[in-house]
Amino acid sequence: MSNNDIMKKLRVALKFTDDDIVEVLNLANFRITKTELGAIFRNEDHPNFKPCGDQILRNFLNGLIIYKRGPKPAVNTNEKKP
Repeated sequence: MSNNDIMKKLRVALKFTDDDIVEVLNLANFRITKTELGAIFRNEDHPNFKPCGDQILRNFLNGLIIYKRGPKPAVNTNEKKP
């Protein structure tokens, strides 16, 4: 199963639009346009097809964690240990 297939299945399972996916990727500080994203969801035989790289999938999954759980709380390094 390719990264493109995984992204397609996650989009359907989560009922995400392209705007939702762009928003999730922005949470992981990864910028992508809707045009670039559309190329990932095309059929492999389409001239504008683009393979989904590991970086896009990784950032989408990291952004999805932030989207579902919220941002990671900051660690206070000034606290005294018992």
